[in-house]
Amino acid sequence: MPAGGDAAYPSVAEVPLTTGALARRLGVAPTTLRSWERRYDIGPAVRAEGRHRRWTPRDVALLEAMCRLTSSGVPPAEAAQAAKRAAGPQAEHMPVRNRRSQAPGALPLGDVRQECRGLARAAVRLDAPAVERQLADAVGQYGTVVAWQEVMAPTLHAVGRKWASSGDRYVEVEHLLSWHVSTALRRHTPLPGPQVDISPIVLACVPGDQHTLPIEALNAALGELGLPTRMFGAAVPAEALTTAVRRLGPAAVVLWAQARSTASPPLARHLADIRWGVKGARRQPSVVLAGPGWSGTPARGALRPATLADAVDALAGLYEARP
Repeated sequence: MPAGGDAAYPSVAEVPLTTGALARRLGVAPTTLRSWERRYDIGPAVRAEGRHRRWTPRDVALLEAMCRLTSSGVPPAEAAQAAKRAAGPQAEHMPVRNRRSQAPGALPLGDVRQECRGLARAAVRLDAPAVERQLADAVGQYGTVVAWQEVMAPTLHAVGRKWASSGDRYVEVEHLLSWHVSTALRRHTPLPGPQVDISPIVLACVPGDQHTLPIEALNAALGELGLPTRMFGAAVPAEALTTAVRRLGPAAVVLWAQARSTASPPLARHLADIRWGVKGARRQPSVVLAGPGWSGTPARGALRPATLADAVDALAGLYEARP
């Protein structure tokens, strides 16, 4: 074949794609492409015999632009219009129908930030690079507390509700999103500097509890304030937690319980009663009961913050109150 190629054999980039191939390339479901075609008139330029769709490079570029916009939180109808404008006059004048319709697989988010909607769309598409980028942008722009309360947590809850109402569907979405939320929180947790004679804050899930993301968010938020922490993570055995408290002499112990079945008032009381130091100047930790599992549990002397912001304020206040 001549070096210049043969007009009878177009390059791979010029070969129209099937809907399935394009869906794999974009990281969306084939039903999403059909929905966008029906609702926003973004369809293939070529239809082969039997009404099979074939997507040209121009179609692909248009849809790639739409995916980038929806991943940044732009509503699909607006993203379709913007993508058409960028593609040129012919695409721009395509009508957009049924603006209020909800695409299949959309998460029940309610009234949330635009960044939250973009994160949800990227998560449903399993678009890991977009999820990672948006989480990093949220933490960088708003800080950990706002990013958690107004972007991360609402999206995680929406995925959980969708999973609960759809059988085993969307499990992969929750796992991918949880992994990247954890990664973003750890990546944006400042490394502690030299801390001399400063008691740390211990963070741990109670025995039997695996839900670490909320205390990972707290760990990151405390790190932004320069407060020392010791993260022990999921399902810490009671004996190990007791040993850690005795060794560290922490200013506070945060116990996360997601469910009432794992919340342990006896463990909380036991940790609150641990004392250390010389006679006449003995100290004991403040105990912070965090998570919905502690709801309705008597909390003698323990702090019960309702939100991440409340927990950060309460723990920072412990250091401000120290002589």
